[in-house]
Amino acid sequence: MKNKLRDLNNHLFSQIERLSDEDKKGEVLKEEIDRSKAVAGVAKNIIDNARLALDVERTLNGTLRKTRPEMLKDESK
Repeated sequence: MKNKLRDLNNHLFSQIERLSDEDKKGEVLKEEIDRSKAVAGVAKNIIDNARLALDVERTLNGTLRKTRPEMLKDESK
């Protein structure tokens, strides 16, 4: 999998920057708002899925192992 949770964070901040563009008005702004709502909905699903993986890990092991579930790994280290 090439996308990581940190990539989601970058996408969300990029979307905020596009929404903050004061030159966008009218229909262009409305389209950007609609896009933001879609991005936010998908982001919520991704975050909920990661939270579920973390909850399962905690439930099965009583605590987090030293190795994280694959989707929660930070490959920047």
